[in-house]
Amino acid sequence: MKFVIAPDSFKGGLTAKQAAIAIQNGIARVYPKADYTLVPMADGGEGTVQALVDATNGKLITEKVTGPLGDPVEATFGILGDHKTAVIEMSQASGIQFINQNTQNPLITTTYGTGELILKALDYHISKLIIGIGGSATNDGGAGMAQAIGVHLLDNKHHEIGRGGEALKHLAQIDMTDIDPRLAKVQLLIASDVTNPLVGPKGASVVFGPQKGATPAMIRILDESLTHYAEIIKRDLNQDLANYPGAGAAGGLGTGLLAFTNASIKKGIDIVTEYSGLKEQAQGADFVFTGEGGVDYQTKFGKTPYGVALATKSVAASAPVIVITGNIGEGIDELYSDKAIDAVFSSVSGVKTLEQALIDAPHDIAQVAENIARLINKF
Repeated sequence: MKFVIAPDSFKGGLTAKQAAIAIQNGIARVYPKADYTLVPMADGGEGTVQALVDATNGKLITEKVTGPLGDPVEATFGILGDHKTAVIEMSQASGIQFINQNTQNPLITTTYGTGELILKALDYHISKLIIGIGGSATNDGGAGMAQAIGVHLLDNKHHEIGRGGEALKHLAQIDMTDIDPRLAKVQLLIASDVTNPLVGPKGASVVFGPQKGATPAMIRILDESLTHYAEIIKRDLNQDLANYPGAGAAGGLGTGLLAFTNASIKKGIDIVTEYSGLKEQAQGADFVFTGEGGVDYQTKFGKTPYGVALATKSVAASAPVIVITGNIGEGIDELYSDKAIDAVFSSVSGVKTLEQALIDAPHDIAQVAENIARLINKF
C-alpha cells in the first residue's frame, strides 16, 4: 500500500512538513508497514519557501535587507535540493507584517529589500529563481526592487528618484546599463494567482491599496503614479504592462519583475507541484492525502488541495484524494463536481478556541487520519 501525503501548512499551527508527519503518524497506526511518500506543499503564498525546501531537502538562508519602511529586517529564502533553484517570498522582505496602523503609508513603502534578497540568492550561482508575490506592504510597482538590482530610475535632472509609489510621478527615464548582469542568465518564475492589472479600477492601487493604509486621496496619487510609470516602461523598454494580467500583484511588483527581469507569471500551485516533484512521486499511489487550515468553494481556484488532486489524478487516476482540514467552509460540494477530490474531513475534535485548536492540531490531524485509515481497512 502506497500513501502519498501532500498537505499545505495549517497556518498558525503546523508547517506543511509537520502536517504531513501528523497525517502519516495517524495512518501508520493502521498500516505500519505501508510505503509513505511525504511531499510538503504550498500554493505560492506564505509557506512556499519552507515547503519547497522541505520537499527537496534544500536549505534556508537568512539575510538582513531593507524593510518596506527603510529599516533593516531579517528575511529568509531557500535554496532547493538541486542547488540550482532559489525560492523567495517577497513578503519576507517587503511584507505587510512590517507595518501597523501608525506606520502604514503606501506612498513611501518600498520593495527595495526584495531586490536585495534577489541579489543574495544570485550569490548562490542559481539558474532559476521562484518568487512568491503576495502579502506586500508596498505599492511601488516594483520600482524599489528594480533600483536594488541596478536599474536607474531617473528624474528630469538625471537624479535617482526616491523610494515609494508616489515618487514614480517624477520618473523621466529608465537606465538599464548597470543592472546586475547575472540576472540575464536566470529564469525567473513569479508565483501568483492574482490577475489584476497594474492600473485602473481593478488595478493594484484601487483594489489592494486600502488594506495597506491607502486613503481615497492616496489611491488617486498612486494610480496616477503607476500609470505614468507604465508609460515610461512602454516608451523606454517597449513593454506594454499597464493592463497585463497579474502586473498589479503585490502592489505592482509583478510589473517590475516582468519589465526588468526574464520573468513569467504562473500559478503558485503549479510551480510548487513542478519543483516538488509531486507527479513523479505520486506514481503508483493507492491513496493521496492532502489538506490545509481551511477548505471551501474557493479551494478550487488555485489552492493546494485542489492542485494536489489534479496533479496526482493525472498520474494515479484510481487513487482517491482525501482532504483533511481544520475548518470546512461553505460550498465544498463544488470540490466534488469534477471528481478530483473524493472526500473532505475536519480534523478539529470538539468545540474549542482557535488557540487550543492550533495547540491540538498534531494530535487531531493524526486522529482523523487514523480514523480514515480504519475505514479504508474495512474495504
